[in-house]
Amino acid sequence: MKYAFLIAALTGALTISPAAAAIWIAGDTGGQIGAYVERHEAIRQTGERVVIDGPCLSACTMVLGAIPRNRICVTSRAVLGFHAAYDFDQSGRQVTNRGGTWVLMNHYPQRVRNWIARRGGLSRQMMFLNGRELSSMYAPC
Repeated sequence: MKYAFLIAALTGALTISPAAAAIWIAGDTGGQIGAYVERHEAIRQTGERVVIDGPCLSACTMVLGAIPRNRICVTSRAVLGFHAAYDFDQSGRQVTNRGGTWVLMNHYPQRVRNWIARRGGLSRQMMFLNGRELSSMYAPC
């Protein structure tokens, strides 16, 4: 009986320790590219692992180019959403920003660029990478 408590305590400690040294992404809908470049650079400098555990959409996906692949893992809930960069014109309509889209594409690792290209490239429509395709590119957590 006393060994069961000890085993449970050690198991809990081992489970908690790796999570404390990781940045979790779960529900990030993205935003302006520049802010994400700065944010991801700061994360890269920490040396911490990144766990993608839910939606990582739009500019959030730039984490793939900022953090070394061996420091990123994905859970079964991870979903990456890609689309072209856009601005708003004077009437408030979305217009594709070619320069921003170029920045996005050139920020992604080659495997991700190839995946996007096979689906016709970045457009206004969100395309999703998850499941087996995602876990074939990044280690599971």
